[in-house]
Order: sequence, then structure tokens, then C-alpha cells
Amino acid sequence: MTAPILSPWLRKPLTELLRQRGHAWLLQGPSGLGQYELGLALAAAWLCEQPNETGGQGACGHCPSCHAIAVRTHADLCVLMPEIAMQELGWPLDEKSQADIDDKKRKPSREIRVEAMRDAVGFAQRTSARGRGKAVLVYPAERMNTITANALLKTLEEPVGDVRFVLASEAAWQLLPTIRSRCLGFTLPWPGDAEGREWLVGQGVPAVDAAALLRAAGGRPSDALRLAASGQSPKAWGLFPKAMQRGEVGALADHAPAQAISALQKLCHDLMAVDSGAAPRFFEAADLPAAPSKAALGRWARSLANAAKTAEHPFNAGLMLEALVSEARSTLNSGSRRP
Repeated sequence: MTAPILSPWLRKPLTELLRQRGHAWLLQGPSGLGQYELGLALAAAWLCEQPNETGGQGACGHCPSCHAIAVRTHADLCVLMPEIAMQELGWPLDEKSQADIDDKKRKPSREIRVEAMRDAVGFAQRTSARGRGKAVLVYPAERMNTITANALLKTLEEPVGDVRFVLASEAAWQLLPTIRSRCLGFTLPWPGDAEGREWLVGQGVPAVDAAALLRAAGGRPSDALRLAASGQSPKAWGLFPKAMQRGEVGALADHAPAQAISALQKLCHDLMAVDSGAAPRFFEAADLPAAPSKAALGRWARSLANAAKTAEHPFNAGLMLEALVSEARSTLNSGSRRP
């Protein structure tokens, strides 16, 4: 396993962060901009044993410390994530948690567990194993519940020894104010479309698909790459709005409820934007049906927001998708104030 190459729009922010002093950073911004990648790169640079080789621009990538991070075994790096994210990103779980999941005693957590946070607090109090200090990476930080966040609070306020924290968040407003106030905030830059397309092509996305996938992700390259990995068809995405107008459930056949709701929210967003005289963000204007009334769009937006609260645990996924498509069809055919 090799260390990931940092996205081009994150190289300057990494250099800026390394020039500043602080024991706790909050990296914030919308999803898909690279919070995790930047947080890991920052922690790797703190722990790197040959930092002078890069002139303060990040970890060297080949010292024993960098290798240990690349293979997920660094003794001085603690990574706190929901277990489902740990598995997706290749980080090992502790033996008991892994055994519980393997034995079907429970499913991988979608929140950062308080037991893991308590282990991290103990980690912060131990002596550095490699002599370069310790680092704690929390991602996505908004997946801490109140109990977990409070377990971190005292250590974050009064760190013991040479430990530094980087909290990476895609929804920083959901964090406790006391957590935010104890961190130095940094907002990630938004890459330009050309930069995002070039990066996607470099990740193996066909050039002919890159622009459409980037639009479907709202200009967020990492989200666009996930869409490509999921098999999202750019052509099918362009046909999606009018398929919903016709009530075609098959257009969501390969979507989990959360993915379906996200796609419908993007459609609702763009119709609201067009109705207000703004440009659509996720779809081409020609692909959109005529916008319903503001009242109808408002009701639909609220309904989708409520549906999102139970999307990860639907009573019946098939019935939920049918209901979502039925509501979309009803809304999109409820009449328009545009010709």
C-alpha cells in the first residue's frame, strides 16, 4: 500500500498549514474537496522523520514513518472514524471490534464510537514511540455524537505531551461549539472545473465522462470520483430529471435510499435555482423539466430532508424508492409558471 498523492488544489493549503503553529486544526468545507486526504497529509508531515527533504511542503514519502502510515501501522498515529469508513479506507479495527463484526454480533458503526475515543484519549497520554510526537486524525468529525465529543473535549483543551489533533469535517456546523472553539479553523479551497477534470482524468476517469461527473457532484472532485467508482453513467444522469417527471422507478433501481434521496435533492436544488434566475449546478439546463411553483418545490425539499433522516435504516427500501419516485413525479407535474 502506498501513500496517496495529494490533489493539486491541496498542496498550497498543506504548505500553509505546516507554516503555522497549533495543536489542533479543524479542516472544514463541503464533501468531496479532500478533507481526509489533507488531514492525513498533515499528520504524516508532523510525524515524518525526514521533513527537511521537502522544504516544509509535506512528508517525504519514503522514511520509516511515512511507510508505517502507508501500511496503516504507525504507532504514533491514531485514526478515529466510523468503523464503516475505517473499512472503506483500509484502516484496521481493534481486535474486539473486528471480532464482533466478523461474528455478526453487530454491524460496523456509522458514528465514531465513544469506546474508540476513550482509547484515543489514552493514546494521547502515552509517550511517543518514534520520537516525533503523536497525531490524532478524526474524520468525519461531525460523526462524533455528544458523548464522544465530550470525551475528547478536555484532552483537546489541555493536551498532554507532544500530541496534535486534526479534525476533518464535511459539516463543521454540526460540531459542538466547544469543540470548534478549541481548534484553529481552515476552510478548504474549491478547485476550478479545469483542475477538477484534469485530476479526474489522472485518476483513470475517461476524459469524455469527467465533465459530466464533476457536474453531477456539484464541482467536488472526490465526490465525482466516487460517482465514477459506483458506475454512475453520465448519460443516465442527464436523463434522470425527465425520467423522474415520468415516474420511472427503474431510474433509481441501482440506488440505495440515501443515494436516491441525494440525487433527488440535487434535482430539487437545481429547479429552485432556475426558478430564481440562477444557473443550475448539478444538471445541464436543457435536461431539466419546467420548474413547478416555489410552494411545491419547498414542500418537496422539506419532504426529502425528512426522508434523509431515515435513509440509512429504511423500513422497506423498495417501497421507499417507489414513494420517492411517486412524490417526484407528482411534484414535477404539478404545474409551472414557466412556458
